[in-house]
Amino acid sequence: MAASRPSVARRLPRAERREQILTAATRAFARTGFTATGLDDVAAEAGVTHVILYRHFTSKSDLYRAVLDRACTGLAESVGTGDYDDEAIPALLRAAAADPDGFRLLFRHAAREREFRDVVDGLRAMGTEVARRHLAEAVPAGPWQEWAARLVPTVALEAVIAWLDAGRPDPDGAARRIDRAVRAVIEAAAVTD
Repeated sequence: MAASRPSVARRLPRAERREQILTAATRAFARTGFTATGLDDVAAEAGVTHVILYRHFTSKSDLYRAVLDRACTGLAESVGTGDYDDEAIPALLRAAAADPDGFRLLFRHAAREREFRDVVDGLRAMGTEVARRHLAEAVPAGPWQEWAARLVPTVALEAVIAWLDAGRPDPDGAARRIDRAVRAVIEAAAVTD
């Protein structure tokens, strides 16, 4: 019987190895967040050594920032960065379903991590600005419009995370349900007492 050889990571082109590491790091960081995830966890998840990790990323922070940037890019490609229409919520759900770990990192973990809060703050500011433009017709300018502009993206994002956490029930009907929750916020803001 031949002695078994330790598994050796197959030599990959640099860009492919980097992508493999980013995918594995996304999974590892999504489980426990930045602070609780060590480079040992990422290396094990990727099936590479620390040496290989450091060939691609200078530090754990550098790797995490690259993971968040990749998740942001994927989200922007799926949903867009400008005006939102009737396809926005279905597109948001598709983006979350395609990369649930990246979505959770952006809107659950990074939001709690001071060093990376700027990423989430930028996304939320963009969502608030888009919501503000859309609310201009439905809600008079003032504090209730501002309230709704901040709450609409929060409701949509939290609803998508809750949908992921619940096991992605009724993917076809999920967008309609989230849209109803968003419309309820708009209706509440538009009420004149």
